[in-house]
Amino acid sequence: MNEHTPHISNDSTETDPIKESIQRLSKKIQVVSDAVKAIQQDRNQLELKIEDAQKRIQHILSRLPEQSDGRQMNLLGEPVTPTNPEDDNEPTTH
Repeated sequence: MNEHTPHISNDSTETDPIKESIQRLSKKIQVVSDAVKAIQQDRNQLELKIEDAQKRIQHILSRLPEQSDGRQMNLLGEPVTPTNPEDDNEPTTH
């Protein structure tokens, strides 16, 4: 039985294209790896923004009056000027 041994050439012209291919692939892998890291960071930032928005929405919803309460509520915390009942009867011009 003959054992198969791979032919290893000492000719550097055969290994140069292989080395170049490996270097190109290594660079491409590094670019892709950097892009994945950047995407992960962006995703983490977006998840934090979503959590913050959900907390703000929950805070606003918690300030809503009960359904049985007919009063209006200032959800933004801005000062509310009292409405004059006499002004409600005046016609509006648009």
